[in-house]
Amino acid sequence: MKSRTKVVIVGGGIAGCSTLYHLTQEGWTDVVLIERDELTSGTTWHSAAQVTNFGMNQTMVGLKSHSIALYKKLRDDPEYPVGYHHGDGGIRLANTEAQMQGYRHFASMARGMGVTFEVIDAEECARRHPLISTDNLLGGLWDGEDGDIDPAQLCQALAFQARKAGAEVYRQTTVTGLVQKADDTWTVETDKGAIDADIVVNACGYRVNEVGAMMGVHHPVASMEHQYFVTEDIAAIAEAGHRMPLLRCPISDYYSRQEKSGLLVGFYEQDCKTWGMNGISPDFSNDLCPDDLDRVMDVLEGAFARMPVLAEVGIKRVVNGPITYTIDGAPLVGPIPGKRNAFCIIGLRAGLGEGGGHGWLLAQQIVHGEACYDTWCLDPRRFTGHANVEMTALKAIEDYQNEFRFHFPHEHRPAGRPAKTTPLTPVLAAKGAEFTVVNGWERVDYIKPSPEFHPNLSFNFDETFEVVGAEVQNVHENVGLCEVNGFNRLEITGTDRHQFLDRMFCGRVAKRDGRVGLGYLLNHHGMVKGEATVANLPTSDRGPDRVWYGSAAASEYHDMDWLQAHLRPDEDVQIRSLTNQQTILVLAGPKSRDVMQSVSRADWSKDAFPWLSVRECFIGFAPATVMSVSFSGELAYEIHIPNEALYAAYLALQEAGQAHGIRLFGARAVDTMRLEKGFLHWKADLLTEFDPFETGLGRFVKMDKAHFVGKEALEQRRNAGSSKRLVTLKVEANHAPAPPGASVMSAGKVVGTVTSGEWGHRVGMNLAYAFVEHAFAEVGTMVELDLCGDMTAVQVIAPSPYDPGNTLMQG
Repeated sequence: MKSRTKVVIVGGGIAGCSTLYHLTQEGWTDVVLIERDELTSGTTWHSAAQVTNFGMNQTMVGLKSHSIALYKKLRDDPEYPVGYHHGDGGIRLANTEAQMQGYRHFASMARGMGVTFEVIDAEECARRHPLISTDNLLGGLWDGEDGDIDPAQLCQALAFQARKAGAEVYRQTTVTGLVQKADDTWTVETDKGAIDADIVVNACGYRVNEVGAMMGVHHPVASMEHQYFVTEDIAAIAEAGHRMPLLRCPISDYYSRQEKSGLLVGFYEQDCKTWGMNGISPDFSNDLCPDDLDRVMDVLEGAFARMPVLAEVGIKRVVNGPITYTIDGAPLVGPIPGKRNAFCIIGLRAGLGEGGGHGWLLAQQIVHGEACYDTWCLDPRRFTGHANVEMTALKAIEDYQNEFRFHFPHEHRPAGRPAKTTPLTPVLAAKGAEFTVVNGWERVDYIKPSPEFHPNLSFNFDETFEVVGAEVQNVHENVGLCEVNGFNRLEITGTDRHQFLDRMFCGRVAKRDGRVGLGYLLNHHGMVKGEATVANLPTSDRGPDRVWYGSAAASEYHDMDWLQAHLRPDEDVQIRSLTNQQTILVLAGPKSRDVMQSVSRADWSKDAFPWLSVRECFIGFAPATVMSVSFSGELAYEIHIPNEALYAAYLALQEAGQAHGIRLFGARAVDTMRLEKGFLHWKADLLTEFDPFETGLGRFVKMDKAHFVGKEALEQRRNAGSSKRLVTLKVEANHAPAPPGASVMSAGKVVGTVTSGEWGHRVGMNLAYAFVEHAFAEVGTMVELDLCGDMTAVQVIAPSPYDPGNTLMQG
């Protein structure tokens, strides 16, 4: 075994083998994979190995498409071919119109990635899969490229190709320790000796947290027992003359695919079972759990009803093995939070089908710092301190029970809630609040008109339309109060703080005490990495001269890692998080200044406290830091309160606001108002796939600065010219918003993709943002939107249709 290498990957399943292979494809050949047993001896060997294009967003569709293309290439390699049944086709069934509408959306979304899905009726489902009944069936989603692959052959082929390129694989070698040195490189200790590496990758499947513990981290990954059986031969299959399509059934929670002349049938039973919660035997390798078909009898009855042939055929063998889940069902592929030069590719519940793409995206991140797609939906830093063992297990159970039931817009399933709350959570619940979830925080979505109010899940505008409209109207005419918890808040101190931030932001950074600025951070490729407000606070009894850096709640770990990674040893800069210590109360509307003047002794006049100001004060007797900023487009104040004083501040504001028509409003109202104002959401509209000029943020870029992160790459991109621009669209429909991922079309060709959409209640328009090709980005351009299967006219309009001059929020 060599003593020095660039990358060590721990784990020899599909995750590890794919990463190894793709690192060599990116030009890094001094790389090593270490496996404690034999390749594929974990979950990989017993996988049902289905390979589909279906994904919940474009990143997932893109990585699956890469997997399919790679597997076809490996299948056709005469030197080391892989058994791959490609193009059998697959159907996802549906028995409600809401599910069918969802499938039409996914077809629209996939089209933008060059993937064709077909929405078919029940009769067509039965024609393509003659073994199914059409009882209680409306139709389904057809993926013509669906298929299955041999797991062991796939991993061996990937390892073979990586070895040919110069990589090394050490089998029967157990990692016993991971030690990070002062220069952030690693020593990987094994039972065969130690190897030094610049970078380590955890690709350990269900043993992920054994290796995580060696690094001092816990990963939110849990294992579930999963059963399938293989039937005896079925005459109808043998006589069909073609392979049967794959089937995935959310109605009865099962799937099937052809296995020789029989069927492989797998189950996602409601009476499911976690695995390995109290540790995993070191001898569990190439192993299975005991069969337990009694547990799946309710699901099996549904499968019998859908496929009557199953009741007439014998079972050849039963497989019950562990598969891994994360809190939201998507894998963790990317940097390990709080660690340098450490990555993971874990929680791959559908590892064989997706693994080619996951390894591809991870290798790009390791070699280049970013992947070709924005990978936030896979990023390990999207979960923070709430992601403990017990919550992960609860969410794994819930995801398992809903394996084939996609999330509808505004659907928040109940397991693992409430994870993060503030002193106001029960108070707002008593006021009728319906909550959404942001990085584990329970945040008010809207205020229910009655306790019995339960809107239907749909891609259409639902019963909350008028409720949200009324909240917006009150903010527009009077004053509204909204709690924004979990907002990422970093306190930056030290004499070099402004110099440091000036290097991190692509624009000018506010430096004057008492002033607030908005800016954007770029990655080393000149693409948008983050958005943050910078507020300068002078020395007071609450602290020294300091900057408050504020960004999206979801960015808590992401932004801390990014800033810490760019600190220089000779800089006097300290960063600490206040995210979990303070909460924001937003007071918004034309009468908000009157409320502030009633509740605080400070002078809140426009001259004394103009737009983009910050000051420390008291709200009643609650200490507060107040900023004159607005995400709604109305006159507004962000009131930052220590959590222990939050209830007192809330009571004081509510009492002072009674004379001015104060009402609570929630996140849905905020979303519609920010769309009307042209304000963008991080990881919805602000993506690493686009630079700030493409994103319409040119006014925040100062190319005359001597240096900022990403400047050189941005100059090259600007000189080369860009292909896309973010535009605002007016959608000529009043029944549904444009869902993220929907395709913008012209003459039957995809020319753009929606990032956000919602009804603008103040302007009376159905609005959307989309990245579109330059030729279609001019104001007035008419194009079409594939709105859940309906081709709908849309027009490019000027940004910020509500108060484009920003006069209202300046007071």
